Amino acid sequence: MKVHLRQVPTDGLHIEGEQDSGILELNDSGISPSSPVRYSLDVGLSDGGLFATGRLEVDMQMRCVSCLETFTDVIRINDFACQIELTGKETVDLTPDAREDILLALPAHPRCDQGELAGKCKPEWPVSSPGDVAEPESPKVWGALDQLNLKQKK
Repeated sequence: MKVHLRQVPTDGLHIEGEQDSGILELNDSGISPSSPVRYSLDVGLSDGGLFATGRLEVDMQMRCVSCLETFTDVIRINDFACQIELTGKETVDLTPDAREDILLALPAHPRCDQGELAGKCKPEWPVSSPGDVAEPESPKVWGALDQLNLKQKK
């Protein structure tokens, strides 16, 4: 996501496109990108800096921490914003800032029943309502202690 400064007019520039998902540099076996990073950004110049605002999106394949099934979800950053100080170079790379925002939006413990995928992950036992769950019979673990005769001697 490199922006050539000479191509940015005074009233700003709108850029859209896709970037290879390799920019995310994910080393997690439970989360991997399944599409390129899509972006739609408005960029402009102000006071010796370049600003960019817009939207980032990438499809991610994740493993549910509950059922261990693999599912795909979309990570969307609708309010991406960054300000980069100009250092005299002809191009400015927005990739590190975009990468950081996407990585911060990833769930720490992905579940297939959260967000847009609500209801996919099912419990291991059939439960129609919370009151229908019967508590298992526990053995009388205190039965031997109930039999003790603990009278104090005087």
